[in-house]
Amino acid sequence: MSMAPTLLVIAKEPRAGRVKTRLTPPFTPAEAAALAEAALADTLHAVAAAPARRRVLVLDGAPGPWLPPGFEVVPQCAGGLDERLADAFAGCAGPALLIGMDTPQVTPELLTVDLAGCDACLGPAEDGGFWALGLARPDPALLRGVPMSTPVTGTAQRARLRAAGLRVRDLPPLRDVDTAADARAVAALAPESRFAARLAACEVAAGRGAGR
Repeated sequence: MSMAPTLLVIAKEPRAGRVKTRLTPPFTPAEAAALAEAALADTLHAVAAAPARRRVLVLDGAPGPWLPPGFEVVPQCAGGLDERLADAFAGCAGPALLIGMDTPQVTPELLTVDLAGCDACLGPAEDGGFWALGLARPDPALLRGVPMSTPVTGTAQRARLRAAGLRVRDLPPLRDVDTAADARAVAALAPESRFAARLAACEVAAGRGAGR
């Protein structure tokens, strides 16, 4: 029987003006932060319900009431996103799966990944990035120098894994929440989520729900 992985969530404290800035406009910075908090809470609760050896929140900022029990909280290191992701994996012994906070539609089933039959798994995001990266034997060098937050990030990361001779399995693609259009599409995919409820409240508060 294969070992459950360490589940890593890399996230930013949901504070107004610091998160989800591409949602403003149409949303205010406070609404964007509320949406980020809901997305993070949905993500953490999915992780809490998935089998894991450890659950680790790699956080830029301070934890808040949105954090469920059962998580270790470690600070993000300094540097670019590639350095911060690499550092998150550096703290893991044994298989690890890392996700972000931009896919509140994620489910425990999607996070139940068996790395026994492959060396790595990659969950492509529809914008060209990736929403998940799993490594059977975490090696920070597999991430350092990969261009992040570009339309070719997922392709570049997959190429890096393959160049290292790893067998890579693709996970289902998911849509990241970056824009208001993304937010509405993702809320429709997960209508029972905290994120969908928060989005509906934001839309109503601003009168943006009229006629939809």
